[in-house]
Amino acid sequence: MSELNDFFFEYLSSLPQTVAGKPFLHEGDRDITLHFDFAATQSHMRKSNPDKLVLGYTRTMMGFLLFHPKPERIAMIGLGGGSLAKYCLRHVPDVHFTAVEINPKVIALRDKFLIPQDGPNFEVVCADGAVYVRDRSKLVDVLLVDGFDRDGHPGQLCSAGFYDHCYAKLRDGGVLVVNILSGDPKFGTYAARIRDSFNGQVVIVEAEEWGNKIAFAYKGKDFPPLATTMSERIRDLGPTHTVALHTIAQKVAQRLKQRTSSIPQ
Repeated sequence: MSELNDFFFEYLSSLPQTVAGKPFLHEGDRDITLHFDFAATQSHMRKSNPDKLVLGYTRTMMGFLLFHPKPERIAMIGLGGGSLAKYCLRHVPDVHFTAVEINPKVIALRDKFLIPQDGPNFEVVCADGAVYVRDRSKLVDVLLVDGFDRDGHPGQLCSAGFYDHCYAKLRDGGVLVVNILSGDPKFGTYAARIRDSFNGQVVIVEAEEWGNKIAFAYKGKDFPPLATTMSERIRDLGPTHTVALHTIAQKVAQRLKQRTSSIPQ
């Protein structure tokens, strides 16, 4: 109860920042969390295991491995506390990871979340993700979109043009992964835009915890993935990952089955 009270008082003291859209932290003995307001947690880190994916939606986003098990280049729009970046750098061999964050005040908190310094395989870029995906100089295998502000999805990160640029930013065989709030009144619009940009090669599943849905959009000819292909990838990836890929695969397979049965014969 005292920890909740501490959080509440920290929030009250941070009200001028939240009104201005600035992030604030809550730090306890075991955890540290990032917030834009009192209602939602943007990132959550366990101090005893900084690379662990604590929030369920981040674990579900790792389902991109079912579509592309050995990516060389991953880009993420929205740094937050760097949970996905840290996990990928630890568990995905030889990957290069770029995190794109528009808010310099979020980037300024990177040391608090033990986000690595920039180096040969990792960089944090302070830029608008919508501008980043228009640059074709460095195509990527996986594009993770987890960009939010205190009002939800920024308009420039969910437009039809943005998803078109995401498609073009991916190499052949690449995957776009989008975290979408389940209760967003424009959820159906966002989903339709992603499907249009990716020629219908999209599957959307419930995240591990209620409140989020994760869209996987594939660029290439090998869609949908066969059940045997996903099983082989789970078998090969299982020893090096702490994410329950088999559970995500079950959700993907179920949604693909529903998708197929809804197509007129």
